[in-house]
Amino acid sequence: MSFLDVLYFIIPSAIFYAAPIIMTAIGGVFTERSGVVNIGLEGIMIVGAASSIIFNLTFVDMFGTLTPWVGLIVAMAFGMLMASILAVAAVSFRADQTVSGVAINMLGLAAAVFIVKLIYDKGQTDSISQRFSRFDVPFLSDIPFIGPLFFEDAYATTFVAFAVVFIAWFVLYKTPFGLRIRAVGEHPMAADTMGINVAKTRYIAVLISGALGGIGGAIFAQAIAGNFSASTISGQGFMALAAMIFGKWHPLGAFGAALFFGLAQSLSVVGNAIPYVRDIPPVILAILPYALTIIALAGFIGKANAPKASGVPYIKGKR
Repeated sequence: MSFLDVLYFIIPSAIFYAAPIIMTAIGGVFTERSGVVNIGLEGIMIVGAASSIIFNLTFVDMFGTLTPWVGLIVAMAFGMLMASILAVAAVSFRADQTVSGVAINMLGLAAAVFIVKLIYDKGQTDSISQRFSRFDVPFLSDIPFIGPLFFEDAYATTFVAFAVVFIAWFVLYKTPFGLRIRAVGEHPMAADTMGINVAKTRYIAVLISGALGGIGGAIFAQAIAGNFSASTISGQGFMALAAMIFGKWHPLGAFGAALFFGLAQSLSVVGNAIPYVRDIPPVILAILPYALTIIALAGFIGKANAPKASGVPYIKGKR
């Protein structure tokens, strides 16, 4: 296998595994830019994955090939529902945001597994028959070198994730709404003085995070896993959190970091087919994504500058 063949093999795989992390990390950027720490991305992804798989299995005869796409909408709704719990706790009740996020993770997993057990009388669902399918992008897939890397045998969800990155960048840095989000995350009292509703803005940002996190979980479940169990989402939400921090709370930075974690995940799955990589013990490849997550968090969480009001509840009239 030549070096070019290795690239053709590993890069599409890395992008494939990165798509759910990209969606969830961008959601995390929105909520943390508004000043709310969202540790609950993992729980939101779990709920999104479970709801999309259950919907897919239940309504596949009604929606046919559109089922996975409708499943994304269902997952988005359930992700927003989970995020609303965090919003109420962190924004309205001013609870500790880290503890609230951990509670979301525990609640998401417990509720999802309980409902699956209730419906299917076992610990996991059946496998879905309608997944996101691969396709070649007309004309673009014929471009030498670039075509086989990015546009051949690709998933539509990958391009959706890429589009969300640039939409998020535009919204956060080129629109008044994005300016309001960043203002309440940097100095909520100044924003309040200028007439910005801090609580409302933070609510919206957290709900956006829930929507994107739910979609991220649904993409993973319907494109990669094919079913749902307690181990379907096993750390991807924390990888998204690490990608957000590694990317310095910026959409483009989070995008690049998510690709990095996607590469690590793909190596743990397809590494045995790549020269030299196949010589690495499988257990090393299996723990690689999680080890890189820890390294990224340990190495960058103290060096990157989070929004100044991140994790700090805002009480009107108090500094």
